[in-house]
Parts: sequence; C-alpha cells; structure tokens
Amino acid sequence: MTEIKARVGEALPATLHPGAEVKSAMAGFLSAFNGFQDEVKQSLQQQEERLTMLQTKMTYARPQLSAQTEVEVPHKKAFGAYLRSGDDDGLRGLALEGKALSSAVAADGGYLIDPQTADTIRSMLLATSSLRAIGNVVQVDAASFDVLIDRSEVGSGWAAEVTATAETATPTLERISIKLHELSAMPKASQRLLDDSAFDVEGWLAGKIATRFIRAEAAAFINGTGVDQPKGILLPTKVANASWSWGSLGYVATGAASDFASTNSVDCIINLVYALGADYRANATFVMNSKTAGAVRKMKDADGRFMWSDGLVAGQPAYLMGYPVLVCEDMPDIAANAYAIAFGDFKAGYTIAERPDLRILRDPFSAKPNVLFYASKRVGGDITDFAAIKLLKIAVS
Repeated sequence: MTEIKARVGEALPATLHPGAEVKSAMAGFLSAFNGFQDEVKQSLQQQEERLTMLQTKMTYARPQLSAQTEVEVPHKKAFGAYLRSGDDDGLRGLALEGKALSSAVAADGGYLIDPQTADTIRSMLLATSSLRAIGNVVQVDAASFDVLIDRSEVGSGWAAEVTATAETATPTLERISIKLHELSAMPKASQRLLDDSAFDVEGWLAGKIATRFIRAEAAAFINGTGVDQPKGILLPTKVANASWSWGSLGYVATGAASDFASTNSVDCIINLVYALGADYRANATFVMNSKTAGAVRKMKDADGRFMWSDGLVAGQPAYLMGYPVLVCEDMPDIAANAYAIAFGDFKAGYTIAERPDLRILRDPFSAKPNVLFYASKRVGGDITDFAAIKLLKIAVS
C-alpha cells in the first residue's frame, strides 16, 4: 500500500483543477493497483512453478524403500513353487539373472532357504533353552573357526628412574579350532497337502526344521562327543577345583553320595559360585534341568529365606543367589557322580560357530506318496575358556 500511495502522489500535479485532481488521482490509483495485482499474480505463478519442480524432483529422487523386498519376493515365490511341486526353474532363473546369487546352489545339494523362512528358524533357535541363548555365537564362512586364547597375564613390573627395566614374561597363547559339522532334519508331508494352496508350506517347514535343530543342538552343546557333532561342556576331564588346570573343568562336590547334603544343603551352591573367578562371576549363569531346579528352589539359607527367586515378568529367567538360571533338559539328573549343575560365564567359556546358510533338498521318491525335505546346516561348538565354567558334582568329595 505504501508503494500505491507513492505512485498516486507522483501522478498528482499541484496545478490541476480540484475536479481534475480527483479524476487524475483515481486514474493513478487504479493504474497502480492494477500494476500491484499483476506483480502478485506473477509472484504466485513463480511459486507454483517452483513447487511443481520440487515435487517432480522428489518423485524421481525418492529412494526405493522396497528394493530388498523386490529381491526377496521373487525368490520366495520360486522357493514356494519348488517346495510344492519340485519346479526349480524359478530358482535357477534367479541365479542366472544375478538377482539372488547367494540364494541358489547346485540342485544336487539343494537350494538355500528363502530369507524370511531362514529368519524364522533362527529366531526360534535363539528363543529356546539351550546354550545358544547364553553362549558366544559367531557366523563363519569356513569349515572351522579358530579361537586364540591368552591364558596368562602379560608380565609387568615397576620401573625406577635410573635402574634398567627387566624383561617381562611372555603371554601363553592357546589355539582352539572349532570344526563345523552338518546338522540335518528331514520332515515329510503328503503331496496332496502340498497341493492345497491354503497350506502354509514355508511356515510348516520352518517349524519342523527348527524343532529338529533345537533338540539336536541342545543335546550336543551339553553332551556332544566331538565326533560328527559339537563338543559339549561336559566332555572335558573333570577334576576337583583345588586341582584345576587348563584343559579340564573344575568341580565342587555336594557333600553327599547321591543327593545334596541333608544339612546346610545350600553350602555347595555357595561354594560353586565362589569357585568361579571374580572376572567371570559378573556375567555368570546357572545351567540345570527341571528336576534339579525343582530341588534347588526349595533350598533356604540359615535365616529361612529361599535362595531361589522367580522372574517378575513373563519370559524373564529365574534367579539363584542373584544369578540367572537357564533350564536345559539335557543336563544330568541328580544322581551319584553326576554333574548336575554348571555355573559360569558362557559368553567367554563356550563358542558356537555356524554357517549362516540353510539348505533344503526336496525328495519325492524315497517315501512315496509323501515328500521328504532334507534340510541341513553346519554348526560346531567347543569350550574356549576352561576357567570360565565350573561344575557341581553329586558326590561326597
């Protein structure tokens, strides 16, 4: 408006007749107002053009959020067709086109399970009560996994200002090689069931494979012999903790031949906890089966307080003397000379090495009219720190 007034002022000569002045002023005002309108319209038009350009750029520059999905969906469809009818043309085509080079292998060795099904199997394995839940799990692409353990402290000493510094001790390194073994499962389904489009073959297969793997892994991580299977935590030589040395596991006795001691039964649990080094106790966990847990949860201290406390929230572990308890049914029952309870920092003490891929081979011939699905993965396990795990032995000494 200030601009309009200025233009009107410029359009009014001082010598004009009053009537003429009014007409001249009105004409100048209208001219200035029309010019102002034109400027506003031009400015709005320019703003609209800029917004249109920005929207166009954003449309073409927007990232492809479904890029991974676009790769996985064709594989999932092709994998479903292979499971239902044995048609592997889709999987072969994906490999040839380079869209999923990591998801297809030679037909005689089967095909890699699609990512969604593989993630379902892994999540079920992680959610189970086995050493996988508390151990150190690593993914490898080789036939074995080597762990270097420094089982001594680097030497040190105090240095004076003028005296020579003596050479310190050299640390002792231990190499532990964890060999990967093939773990397999072979569920079967009738072809008629597979032909039913309402049947979720991928979900059914994931559940069956995970169930077989869970049982086999949980048993091997506790009692595995190392022959075509992982080495379990109970495989090494056991010695009384007072005589412990590297390569063996130290144990604490209950004080009774075939059970806990009749008096002060909780003392052996306390001895077990403090047999473990302070560096390991901070992250330690008890491992026992349900029968042992049923006996231990009845124990009380000298003041009559229970040593066992249940988790306050569903899914949380129970606690014994403030340490979490993992219930593994493959641990031995309470019996003479049995090692019924393990206590330790299993992240440091036990390593599980596995390949991330899971293969599936469809066999419609060996069990007609049923179809067999041979699923396999490679996994290994071994103790990597013998000082990180202690055992409770049901024995007098």
